[in-house]
Amino acid sequence: MDKAEIDEQGRPVLFWGKADVRVCEPVKNQKNVYLLEVLVLLESYQKVARPGQFYLIKSENSSVQFGRPISVYSTSEGVEVNGKRPVKIQFMILEKGTGTKELCHLKPNDKIYLEGPLGNTFELLEGIEKDKLSPQICIVGGGIGVAPVANFASSLEEKTYDFYASFKSYSYGLENIKPCHLTITTDDGSEGVKGMLPQALTADTIRLFGYKVIYACGPTPMLAYIQQICKETGIKCFLSMEKKMLCAVGACLGCTTKTTEGNKRVCKDGPVFDGDIIEFEKNTCKKREALGENESPKLEVTVAGVKFRNPVIAASGTFGYGQNYRGFFDVNLLGGICSKGLTLNPKSGNEGERILEIAGGDINSIGLENPGVEHFIEEELPEMLKLDTVSIANLAGSDLESYVKGAELLDKTEIKAIELNISCPNVKAGGMAWGMEKEAAFECVSAVRKATTKPLIVKLSPNAPDLIGVALSCIEAGADALSLINTIQAIAIDIEKVKPVFNNVKAGMCGPSVKPIALRMVYDLYAAIQKLPEEKRVPIIGLGGISKWEDAVEFIMAGANAIQVGTATFFNPTAMVEIVSGLRNFMKTHGYKSIDEMCGLVHQHQL
Repeated sequence: MDKAEIDEQGRPVLFWGKADVRVCEPVKNQKNVYLLEVLVLLESYQKVARPGQFYLIKSENSSVQFGRPISVYSTSEGVEVNGKRPVKIQFMILEKGTGTKELCHLKPNDKIYLEGPLGNTFELLEGIEKDKLSPQICIVGGGIGVAPVANFASSLEEKTYDFYASFKSYSYGLENIKPCHLTITTDDGSEGVKGMLPQALTADTIRLFGYKVIYACGPTPMLAYIQQICKETGIKCFLSMEKKMLCAVGACLGCTTKTTEGNKRVCKDGPVFDGDIIEFEKNTCKKREALGENESPKLEVTVAGVKFRNPVIAASGTFGYGQNYRGFFDVNLLGGICSKGLTLNPKSGNEGERILEIAGGDINSIGLENPGVEHFIEEELPEMLKLDTVSIANLAGSDLESYVKGAELLDKTEIKAIELNISCPNVKAGGMAWGMEKEAAFECVSAVRKATTKPLIVKLSPNAPDLIGVALSCIEAGADALSLINTIQAIAIDIEKVKPVFNNVKAGMCGPSVKPIALRMVYDLYAAIQKLPEEKRVPIIGLGGISKWEDAVEFIMAGANAIQVGTATFFNPTAMVEIVSGLRNFMKTHGYKSIDEMCGLVHQHQL
């Protein structure tokens, strides 16, 4: 059982609260590495970080929920006054994702949330001699991993250790160390030895210099290499590991690493581990070569017989009829546009509150307000067709007659495809959506299929108890493609009025928060479709929480032939064109010549 972090009087010795930013500036010669210095006032009984430990930190006004685990680069204590100790803590941060980007662009007097110090520390191995002529201690740092080992090195007697530091370009974080010998390697040869760590440190090097122990922190491949050469030479190594974390105090078990002694928690049992027990996972995915300088990836896709210039389509209900966002960007750059949901007759939509912002998205209850199919054909469709992109009509209905009549009217137009929304209430089934049961879905799709020769894309509801069964029924009934997911059913309560926020009680949740669920459903559906005879397989359009190009890549690799973007446009009007650009760059740098080459690729990797 873990021991509580308390002093002899039962007081908690870890700090949780705000710290003041003193300095936040880029490190010399580095574009994405920053030095962050903060000042925190500790109670007299609270701990100060030791070498190897880390804090969870995030900016005061952060858009991320969880702090990021950042190792301590240096600490210095001031004089205690009235039971308070001022402590200056320095962090070296690599700008990588949203959380670290926020931390790297703070300003003096900003505040951050600080939690720690956490984890164990580097400890000097017993029996090691502090030899200044021929050091037995070897310290290795790779990239941003230099920070914690440099902190450890600065706590040792000067010239009693050798230090190896490996970087992509130029060195940093070495100001506080005083080694006997310092060896720097850079991938681009900008400083020191050109190449990676093996160019400077090998099993033969260990034997030649007589090292007895290595302390290291850096990229996983580097740590695995150090473990290997230490085993070859029979010396000890202590490795500082990195993992994504939630609680960082050992409670959630989310940051475990595999060892010969079972799973170990990086936050509590580490981050510093005896290198002998770590079991590194072998990377079976080969690195892809980038396309040639004169090669360009093909973003064109064909879905349900319709050709799209790229796989990015504006989702129904979020883009009007293609005109609303023309003031922000050229909408002709998109692969296609789905119209707002249409019903046969005009619909005024729901009364009362219609939207509510939530963490990672929104809940909405618009109620399919629209001018009706005939008005759309006469007024909105001509403007849609003037755009140089694929126009798709999203058709909804409450009974078969309205679905069929709407499809018959759209069939006479130049619309490229119909997206059939079967998440609408089925009057005969007591208000249950047509897409909730496979029998109802089959009946609806079959009827619409007979009413139109247009390519038919059926939009599926994530609320169906048997989504795969519904999807396969739609294929059997004549669907040319499937799109998923529609919004997830949700509710919200007004605690002051003691009543549901929405008049209809239940509404639709969408936005980035639903992405993992949508992705799982696309993944499962693709796997199910691949089991069908080839002639019965249909393409998938994935949607649900896609807000950046990385999301689009995930959906495509999970099995989507194209994707739709909705809520993201509300908080970033140019999200879709950024996704197109990001897709193109990713494909070029990773050697993908076409979208088809990426589609469903993760399933092949699982085999």
